[in-house]
Amino acid sequence: MELRQLEYFVAVAEERNFTRAAERVHISQSGVSAQIRQLERELGAELFDRSARTVTLTVAGKAALEHARAALAAAEAVGQAVGEVTDLIRGRLAVGMVIGCTVTPLFDALAAFHRAHPGVELALLEDDSDRLVEGVRDGALDLALVGTAAAAHDGLETLPIISERLVAAVPSGHPLAERRRVALRELAGHPLVCMPVGTGLRTVFDRACAAQDLRPAIALQASAADAIAALAVRGLGVAVLSESMAEHYRDRLTALLIEDAEAPALLALVWKSTHNPAVRGLLAHSRRAFAL
Repeated sequence: MELRQLEYFVAVAEERNFTRAAERVHISQSGVSAQIRQLERELGAELFDRSARTVTLTVAGKAALEHARAALAAAEAVGQAVGEVTDLIRGRLAVGMVIGCTVTPLFDALAAFHRAHPGVELALLEDDSDRLVEGVRDGALDLALVGTAAAAHDGLETLPIISERLVAAVPSGHPLAERRRVALRELAGHPLVCMPVGTGLRTVFDRACAAQDLRPAIALQASAADAIAALAVRGLGVAVLSESMAEHYRDRLTALLIEDAEAPALLALVWKSTHNPAVRGLLAHSRRAFAL
């Protein structure tokens, strides 16, 4: 059993596709397939169910995945330990970012980290916040910037970056356009344009509505604030955004504080407690970029 076989196994398990896994590890698909087959022969069990279009783990594969990740992490830690002694950090850092993110300090932090540690390969993945949190929890991601309703996540470290109230944003001529504040019950009488389920902002909004037993009509959903604003400008619904998001569109939309949605929407970095010097390094650059 070789470390590269475990690397290919983890890549296929995470990508659920041999072609994408091969692109990720920079070898041919046939090479990945051959190495996985050899690993399966050594283990005496099939690790993947290849019968469907999407590759899935067998029971044996699921049992092996956590240990394979641990073995790769241990091997990487050897290099990192030596690197720390020589003041050189190497390896790979997988970073998650909530879909539609326009928070430029994160990009500044990544750029500063890359300049300081060019030996670390950076991988950036966009996804919704719930899946990013799970990716950090199961080890697929080292760190992620997520939108969240919770200031803490079980088993993870959390560093809040931004904490903001929710607002409703409407174009000129809308019945609410002359208002400065609006209540959830009143807002529920209008079609809404929101982030999808699984995002932090939507979770905050849904919880606030549930607390009052309200079930507002979500007319349209979009993952990017630009799309939500563009739909609201065209009169297709009231946009539900955070304060800073709405500020970008003040020339086209009027923002009203949702007065009884008091819990803030948070933007936060989440990671596992770790001795990984690359994670610690990126966190240090992130604190400086966000002036925390």
